[in-house]
Amino acid sequence: MFDTMTMTKVVGGLCGSLLVLLLGAWIAEMVYFGDAHGKGGHKKGYAIDTGVQEDAGGGADDEMSIFDMMAAADAEKGRKVFAKCKACHKVEEGVNGTGPSLYGIVGRAVATVDGFNYSGALTAAAEIWTPETLNGFLAAPKRYAPGTSMAFVGLRKPEDRANVISYLDGIDGDIFEMEPSQ
Repeated sequence: MFDTMTMTKVVGGLCGSLLVLLLGAWIAEMVYFGDAHGKGGHKKGYAIDTGVQEDAGGGADDEMSIFDMMAAADAEKGRKVFAKCKACHKVEEGVNGTGPSLYGIVGRAVATVDGFNYSGALTAAAEIWTPETLNGFLAAPKRYAPGTSMAFVGLRKPEDRANVISYLDGIDGDIFEMEPSQ
């Protein structure tokens, strides 16, 4: 039915098509995925310059110092964000909830509210509740003070932390004087 020459042409055509298909797939992977799906050190995607420089530490908290954030903080916005904290903390002097009273916390020694049983992890993390220490603790309490009994996951946005600290700083009327530590 088929002679040898026709059979050779059909097999050659199939082999050639397979070769083109395999080479095309290999080239497509190189173009879209880089060396073997990114294993060769190439980044996937395209870099878009947003004008924001990334810090080598990769932390969103490092974008602005707490002192710069506090200068732009809004205590009224902080009062609204503090609603997340009200379930456990009170701002009245001497009134503890599940957590200690936060009245006069900014500038106060850590773990010193009378009548509250602290876990001990806080005193190992800081001595005084400065805006810097509060910022670190409010960002991620369990990471800042490992072993703390505070179950709150933290405030992700630096502006929210600065606003809450500003609100807490103004409760007792004694404004904490902020100076960057060296």
